[in-house]
Amino acid sequence: MSKILRLSEATINRIAAGEVVERPASAVKELVENAIDAKATQIDISLGEGGKALILIEDNGHGMSGEELELAIERHATSKLPDGDDGDKLFRIASLGFRGEALPSIGAVARLHITSRVEGSENAFEIRVEGGRNKGLSPAPGQRGTRVDVRDLFYATPARLKFLKSDRAETTAVNDIVKRLAMAHPDIGFSVTSEGRRSFTYPKETGKDAQLDRLSAIMGRDFGKNAVPVMAERDGARLYGFAGLPTYNHATAQKQYLVVNGRPVRDRLLNGAVRGAYQDFLAGNRHPALALFLDIDPSQLDVNVHPAKTEVRFRDAGLVRSMIVGALRAALGNAGHRAATTVADQTLASFRPGGTGHVNPTLYQAAAQYQAPLDPTQPQTPEQQARTHALAEAAAEWLSAPSEFDRSNFGPAPDASLPLGLARAQLHETYVLSQTHDGFVIVDQHAAHERLVYERMKNQIAEQGIRRQILLVPDIVELDPEEG
Repeated sequence: MSKILRLSEATINRIAAGEVVERPASAVKELVENAIDAKATQIDISLGEGGKALILIEDNGHGMSGEELELAIERHATSKLPDGDDGDKLFRIASLGFRGEALPSIGAVARLHITSRVEGSENAFEIRVEGGRNKGLSPAPGQRGTRVDVRDLFYATPARLKFLKSDRAETTAVNDIVKRLAMAHPDIGFSVTSEGRRSFTYPKETGKDAQLDRLSAIMGRDFGKNAVPVMAERDGARLYGFAGLPTYNHATAQKQYLVVNGRPVRDRLLNGAVRGAYQDFLAGNRHPALALFLDIDPSQLDVNVHPAKTEVRFRDAGLVRSMIVGALRAALGNAGHRAATTVADQTLASFRPGGTGHVNPTLYQAAAQYQAPLDPTQPQTPEQQARTHALAEAAAEWLSAPSEFDRSNFGPAPDASLPLGLARAQLHETYVLSQTHDGFVIVDQHAAHERLVYERMKNQIAEQGIRRQILLVPDIVELDPEEG
């Protein structure tokens, strides 16, 4: 009969490291979260070989004293629960970190070197940990804040190195983690350097548009131009953020972010709520871009679900889902029929010479070279007169070209109350060109028919339920107990 033995402290730490530190990106996440909790306003990350050889994180937070450094490398030692756990604080977490496992777990599988200095201290202190062994504490030069140097990650557990991906893939994973944290904290500056090359820099954002400016820097400037604000508040929970227009969509759901109490999380609740909110606007294989931020009472949230703290559990998931769906639908409803600028850019590009459009190249060239006088009351210069004359001649030639319909008969003026205007022409037997009071709309006849049928079916379901008919010959289906 085998004996039950107590594991050594080194083995316990290495087992814990397998849960907390899965790859370099996991270590970066834990260390950056510590810097954010330390009230840092600038966090700089440097990587070597995707984080396998080097992870260097520097911040200007409040730092740690020598005594605190010695405690920080011990398991389950944390400053996030200053009064200890009285049975309730663990379910009211207001910080990003709280488990006290990150530093000892990293020190158990790598060479860890921490230098920190608190404000007002004469000097900094440094401590070294290699393979779980404390190499001692000593005074050292250093500025206010903390500098964490992690080298040779997983050198103490070589088998883990075999499961890591390429340097490029690991760097990409680190970049994704840092971008999510930067998105959640626009008041903090972030930078990532890999192999001596700066991957990106996000300066500290200030002002009323700080959140949107940071989102635009991370998700692209097109997102900032094509996003609508989202806002909702219910039962003490506050939801805000920005959602992309339906016409600004993507093939995957990678640009959908949810931040809960400053913590970026991956939650299936968001995916389902987004599909429900956009179901009337997008095809099933297209996904919108959005970033939502939820502030909720910590007692209504369980962040102690997974050691990596990437998942959360809501006490009232239905409330959160209904808030997301309602807020997104309200934001999209307020946007009306506004289209994304990316669609307009692609459309205009097709009319340029060499594109897929059919505009007269002479007319396009004349219009591109035309420049109106800065002061309409002043006479035009000879060069401006020549450009105006060329534009007029090109437009006259294009308008006088043969057409399949009579331009003199446009019918009644469009009604401003009709958002899609009045139909004026049909293109390729597929598209309807309609005129509005201030522009025109191109409608896909097939998509419009599908939408009309869809809306009619929705009304039927709401009024009298789904119409059904029993089978003439019953079809017997046998199910397993699990399926039943």
